[in-house]
Parts: sequence; C-alpha cells; structure tokens
Amino acid sequence: MVYTEMVVNKYDLEAFISFPSSLYKNDPNWIPPLFIERAEHLSKKNPGSEHIKWQAWVAKKEGVVVGRITAQIDRLHNALYGEDTGHFGMIDAIDDNEVFSALFAAAEEWLRSCGARKITGPFSLNINQESGLLIDGFDTPPSIMMPHGKPYYSKHIGLQGYEKGTDLLAYWMRCSELYFSPSLTRLMNQVRNKVTIRCINRKRFSEEMQIMRGIFNSGWQHNWGFVPFTEHEFATMGEQLKFLVPDDMIYIAEIDSIPCAFIVGLPNINEAIADLNGRLLPFGWAKLLWRLKISGVRTARVPLMGVCQEYQFSRIGPVIALLLIEALRDPFAKRNIDALEMSWILESNTGMRTILERIGATPYKTYRLYEKQF
Repeated sequence: MVYTEMVVNKYDLEAFISFPSSLYKNDPNWIPPLFIERAEHLSKKNPGSEHIKWQAWVAKKEGVVVGRITAQIDRLHNALYGEDTGHFGMIDAIDDNEVFSALFAAAEEWLRSCGARKITGPFSLNINQESGLLIDGFDTPPSIMMPHGKPYYSKHIGLQGYEKGTDLLAYWMRCSELYFSPSLTRLMNQVRNKVTIRCINRKRFSEEMQIMRGIFNSGWQHNWGFVPFTEHEFATMGEQLKFLVPDDMIYIAEIDSIPCAFIVGLPNINEAIADLNGRLLPFGWAKLLWRLKISGVRTARVPLMGVCQEYQFSRIGPVIALLLIEALRDPFAKRNIDALEMSWILESNTGMRTILERIGATPYKTYRLYEKQF
C-alpha cells in the first residue's frame, strides 16, 4: 500500500532531499546535487520564498520512501495570470503508477485548498529556477541548474491527466565548431560601431545585476509562464555569480551608452561536483575549489541571456545576440572550455533557435512543461 506524508520537519526534509540519490544510484548520468544547496533552496534563504508558498510530500511503501513531490503557489505568477493557478515540482518516484497517483493526489488536494483550479509544472520552485520534465536526452548528464529524470515519468504524469503546455530545449555546441557564416559576419560588422559589448564591472556588481534584471524582465515578459525576477532574487544570484563566474564571462551590450542586452556564461559546476555524492565535507570544498579555480571544467552553460523588448523584433536585435555569443568565445578558449549548453529555449522562440542553429548549435535535450485543469 502506498501512502503520502507531508514534509513538516528537518528530518522529513532530509528524506525528501536524499531520495533521488537512491533512485538514481545506478544511472551513470545522474549527478547528485549538493545537499547544502538543496536545503537552502527549500528554506527561507531562497529569496523566492518571499512570493512562493509551497508544501512537499514523500510517498512511502512498506515504510520506505518511494517518491516525492512539491506543490506551490507563486504570488507573482498569480498577479499576472490570475489567482486560480498552482504548480507542482521536484517530482521523482519509482516506476509505479500508484505512487505517482498518490503524490499528485496530495499535491492537487493542497492546491485546491489554496484556491487553484489549474496546475502547471514541474518547477523547482518557479519558472526562474529548475523547470521542465526531461523527455528526451537521457544519455548525457544535466548541466548545472537543469533537471534530470527517468524515461517513465512522462507516461505516469500523462496518466494523471496532465497534457503538454510547452517544451523547453537545450542546445549543445562544441566551441571549436562555433561558426559565423560570411553573411552573419557581415551583419555583425555592420552594427559593431553602434553596439558596445563590455564585461561586467565588478566594482559596481550589485548595480550591474539590477541592470541585467531589468533587461531580462523586459525581454522575457511575453514568454510562456513568465514571472519577473525580484531585486532580491537577482541580488542573491549576483552573490553566487560573483564567486563562480569570471568577469569576462558576463557581458552587457549597450547602444548609446544604454544597456540593452546581456549574456552570462557559467562554468558547468555539475562537472566539478559529479563525484562528491552531494557532500562538501570533509574534502568536497577543497575538490570543488580546485576544479573551479585551478584545474578548470571543460563545459559551460549559458543560463541567462536577454535582449530588451524594444530590440527583439528589430533588425539589430538578433545581431546583438550574436555579438554577445561571440564575446564568450575567447574567454572559453582561454579556460579550455570545449563545449557549451545554451538553455533553456522555448520551442516557440524560432528567432533564437534559428540563430543558434546557424552558428553550429544543435538541440540535444527536451524538457516538457505540463498543465491540467481541475
């Protein structure tokens, strides 16, 4: 018999966080997240907690944890789309539809009690954090801040009455294969004298992060499920990026001295923590710092990129994106970064998808967002 239990204390939370490590222990592409990071993510230290109310459950069978799920209400999402939407996330379970049914029943009952009549997800805990269910691309490890999953998840979620909302794509590119055709090069050269591409100014790091937040919220505002970043969220992200990302892997584009676009290249920390089993003690910290600062990693991810709304449908907008991608080429080469993931890209974003495919990137993972009316 399968039953669910609410996560209500630190011991429950430890079981919730540690369950995937047992579920994926035989998956060669599973990378255990750092326990300390997951615990902070599911705490008041996460600035998203200022606008997200959530509850977690574990499913048990014969006293053993066999699944987990969260349900959440995002006040910022509801301010944009109405009060009747809730979300699910962090779904992991054994291949047993009874387990999935029990987990979703618990999540949906809680969401109904909060007034929700529609549920979308998965989000951990909202769309600006880990998003989507992996449905294609199980044969490679996830990049930093991207989810992994089991191939059977989509079947069981479908059996609970969930349908596709939209798909998110991750693109992969070998840095040596980055190619700007003569026609693209001509376009880029035509606007170089109009656009300034500069590194982030570390002396004004906090201010620079808020500039990037404004660009992101402007450029993404009409995308599926968009929720704006708050000042606190971007400031917290800035503190993390300051430690993890060199100055020459964050670029801001300006036109007439006014910021209009940005890009962030993030070393793939998953590569550095793959063998730490989620733990930084006793020697994990030393290994992580050595790999990030000394030996380096060989892959990276672009998790954030944005072009202001006013330029997105202009002739110059796509060229600005190309110039930002080009700016990362030398810093990556200097650090012997061999390959790059660009993620995530909405399947409907044909403009960005065309740009990426024209310069040598290929889609290699697909993540699905689901929705269901109660």
